[in-house]
Amino acid sequence: MRRRRLRFSTELLLLQAAVVAAVVLVGFALFALLLDRQLSSEYGQRALAIARSFAPDDDLRTAVADWSATAAAGPATSAELAAGPVQIAAEAVRTRNDALFVVVTDDRGIRLAHPDPAELGLPVSTDPSTALGGGEEVVVQTGTLGDSARAKVPVYGPDGSATAGTVVGAVSVGIDTEEIAAALGEDLQVAALFTVAALALGVGASALLNRRLRRLTLGVEPEELAGMASEHEAVLGGIGEGVVAVDPAGTLTVANGEARRLFALDLVPGIPIARAGLPGRLTALLTGTTATGEPVLVVAGEKVLVCSVRTVRRNGRDLGLVLTARDRTDLELLTRQLDAVQTMSTALRAQRHEFANRLHVVHGLLAHGDRDEAQEYVRTLLGSGPLGTLLAGIDAVRDPTVQAFLSAKAAHARERSITLRLGPETWLDATITDPVAVTTVLGNLVDNACDAAALVPGCPPSDAGGWVEVELLADGTTLFVTVADSGDGVPAPLVDAIFTENVSTRGVGGRGLGLALVRQVARALDGDVWLADRGGDGTGAVFVARLPGVLAAPASPPGSNGSDDRRSPGTTLTEES
Repeated sequence: MRRRRLRFSTELLLLQAAVVAAVVLVGFALFALLLDRQLSSEYGQRALAIARSFAPDDDLRTAVADWSATAAAGPATSAELAAGPVQIAAEAVRTRNDALFVVVTDDRGIRLAHPDPAELGLPVSTDPSTALGGGEEVVVQTGTLGDSARAKVPVYGPDGSATAGTVVGAVSVGIDTEEIAAALGEDLQVAALFTVAALALGVGASALLNRRLRRLTLGVEPEELAGMASEHEAVLGGIGEGVVAVDPAGTLTVANGEARRLFALDLVPGIPIARAGLPGRLTALLTGTTATGEPVLVVAGEKVLVCSVRTVRRNGRDLGLVLTARDRTDLELLTRQLDAVQTMSTALRAQRHEFANRLHVVHGLLAHGDRDEAQEYVRTLLGSGPLGTLLAGIDAVRDPTVQAFLSAKAAHARERSITLRLGPETWLDATITDPVAVTTVLGNLVDNACDAAALVPGCPPSDAGGWVEVELLADGTTLFVTVADSGDGVPAPLVDAIFTENVSTRGVGGRGLGLALVRQVARALDGDVWLADRGGDGTGAVFVARLPGVLAAPASPPGSNGSDDRRSPGTTLTEES
């Protein structure tokens, strides 16, 4: 017959009781150990106090010094020692303080006083070297009278004698460990009562907690709760950041706070998803019967979102659809950083080839003995910087991040037979404070311009020979970016929708996100991006971006009003609708 399994609540009660019992018992054991050590220390200090009070006695010091002086004439018998003043004084101290023993030795460790007269005249059973060396010692040791907590102190010669200040013997006082054990037992009896009370209190509290748990869960066992949690987890299994769940009837059932923030909607569970106000593309997916889960790009307000809709089933049961949404900005920023690294790698590879070619020239000149020509060639090379060979006028851009980024873009463009150049009005003498935003905007605009310049009508992409011109202007902490190209411009029907998601002049699937993202990043900085000239008829498009707050505030020299005599960017870059 199969044994019936205990209810979880019963198991929990037994486990809690076992834990409480274990904790209480361990605490009791630690208390007993610490109490034993404390009592041993206290009784040791008591023995030390007795020894300290007895050792300085003048009569004792004189008697010990005399016995030590006469010991050279011949050892004393135990009978003589038993009747001596040292034995009499030691026994009086032992009796008065209820000690196990009070032993006095001479400077050789020979007993002059001991509770057992038969031990007189014999060496002590434990090491007296510490006391005979002038130190004090408190230990628990085993001697002729058994275990004891004992203290040993030196005995000095009497004042005014030849041995004054010299150790002539030692006093050892011991307290029986059975006395310590008796005191320990009394204290542990009291502690045991508190232990039992604590154990009973812990078990009682566990029983009350168990009872409350069953009342709060309405008697549902954890296995049943796990099943309920599994169903809920199945509905929310697609949670990435923002999540919206819809039941098979098309009713909104779950919408977390991140979804409300991303879509800027008050998504209240219980309303039909068709009236929730989601973008039409998502509404169509959520009102359908199936979903593939493939990501789609959606523009919600000023945000570009990556969304996916999944069908959720459990045990063959249709639980509805789950929409997950993530802000594309974070992914795009990471992509842009990776793109910057890749373009820099391309630039370095191009420079490596160019440098190798130059080394071959130097090697050839030296091999033919043309030292003068080689020196002249090297001087020529030293006069031209590596950045200048890629992008003329780059010295007008002082920020190293933008310098490196534009140089890398120039190298990448050159591989596509496209010339990337800086506009004649370029001047950027400030440091970029938000390099990610700047490179995101600048990189997308330059990439789009390179794509347009590469598609010159009637020419293969490799022979296009197009150009892209970038102009950077600083106005306080605001950066103006102008990008023009030699492409065929933006078609008139797309002018109003060029910054809309999935709209591209290339007409290729998977495009149409870059300009939407550029505008989102710019407007997040309280700036904007606009099409200044759509081009056409042999001229390319011109895009302008205004990025406030991305430059470090310029340090105006004393007496300067902070103005720039060269020009005011606001007079040359006017936003066009």
